[in-house]
Amino acid sequence: MFRKCYSSMKLLVLWGRQFTWSNKQHPPLLERLDWFFTSNSWTTLFPSTEVTTLCMETSDLVPCLVKIDTAIPKGATFRFENDIMEHEYFLEVVNHGWNLPTTQTDMAKLISAKCKNLRRVIKVWQAHLSSLKANIANVKLILKFLSLLEEFRDLTVMEWNF
Repeated sequence: MFRKCYSSMKLLVLWGRQFTWSNKQHPPLLERLDWFFTSNSWTTLFPSTEVTTLCMETSDLVPCLVKIDTAIPKGATFRFENDIMEHEYFLEVVNHGWNLPTTQTDMAKLISAKCKNLRRVIKVWQAHLSSLKANIANVKLILKFLSLLEEFRDLTVMEWNF
């Protein structure tokens, strides 16, 4: 039964690194523990499905991400970063966004319009600030580079400590 099911599956290619586990020793033991399979019907419906590796941050396992490309449109999500409330100009930006003129006379619609204005103003302002997300992305990029480098040679003590 298992062999029949297994023979009908297709192995997905793992992009990013060869190995998905490290014993985090010096020199490291690297193994591929994770394998990803798909069915023929899935491959027909989602031909662009791919698996990529993410940055190994705290675990000894490399997290993997299955990307499924669809034609469903997706809008950009606004995420309020709590750290911007500490910024010296935060209250000024909020005051400006809240006091933008609206044409609404109904109180519920007026509050909704003010919240939308505030969201738009904070989104634009937040995009111009030094981004914590960008810093985290840069650190992850360095960690990913070091983990890829580790697949080809042992890391130096300085690289390991970094």
